[in-house]
Amino acid sequence: MKRTPLYDTHRELGARMVEFGGWEMPVQYTSILEEHHAVRRRAGLFDVSHMGEVEMRGPDALRYLRRLVTNDPAALAVGQAQYTLMCLETGGVIDDLIVYRMGEDHFVTVVNASNADKDYAWMESHAEGKFKLDNISDTKALLALQGPLALSILQPLTDVPLSGVGYYHCTPGQVAGIQALIMRTGYTGEDGFELMVAGEQAAKLWKTLMEAGSPQGLQPAGLGARDTLRLEASMPLYGHELNAETNPLEAGLSRYVKLEKDFIGREAMLAARDKGLARRLVGLELVERGIPRQDYPIQHAGQTVGQVTSGTLSPTLD
Repeated sequence: MKRTPLYDTHRELGARMVEFGGWEMPVQYTSILEEHHAVRRRAGLFDVSHMGEVEMRGPDALRYLRRLVTNDPAALAVGQAQYTLMCLETGGVIDDLIVYRMGEDHFVTVVNASNADKDYAWMESHAEGKFKLDNISDTKALLALQGPLALSILQPLTDVPLSGVGYYHCTPGQVAGIQALIMRTGYTGEDGFELMVAGEQAAKLWKTLMEAGSPQGLQPAGLGARDTLRLEASMPLYGHELNAETNPLEAGLSRYVKLEKDFIGREAMLAARDKGLARRLVGLELVERGIPRQDYPIQHAGQTVGQVTSGTLSPTLD
């Protein structure tokens, strides 16, 4: 299994480590419930360095990206980010990702850890034009500071006026003397920042953030809380809500699909839309106690009408 640059830090903190997407990652430090509430009420710090990063730079980078993804990166100003999807010709989802526009001809994408190698191979196979495609995953670390106190914890560590970095925007800057890409994005449904830094700087940045945030109640948070947080916020997870047999329209993500432009999978999605969707993603609340797990059948009037994609206790609503 792969390990992030923060592996030793997690061990020192007594984290319970599990396999996720080919990586050995912390699922929890204290308890999932405690870490979940910390993020909702104060702030939590996540190691998400297992995520993949791919850089595109050159005069044809935008044209290439517009063909590759369902959303339209041409709508992005420099310093802005966008949620989008890559799809097969059949319309099925290869992955969901975030595109950050760093310059007129310069983009960085963040993809899911379990799909990083597959995604890069797909990107390479469709690369045409004058631009450079570079998998920078092995050189970068990604820390996510999430929660209502994230800004007040981070601001004293940087000269960047963070209140001016809007949601789904990004800017380069220094955090505690460490060069970083500061991104106001996340996967929790809370305000927060994701910080992309050189891998060798990750441990120093983690320690600095924890020292700065501990007086305000900042806690380390693992993948267990990340999952309950994203599910409360109705954020999809690849392999659950998204897969190669599900198109974005079925997954309720039509607002991220710009059918007026050309992209891989567009014709299949137009056909599916015109025919009428045979299934769609919905949220369910159990009237009895218990947690519905992935692939549990959903029945109505004695007939199986669907299946569970993700299920959990909602710590916030419980």
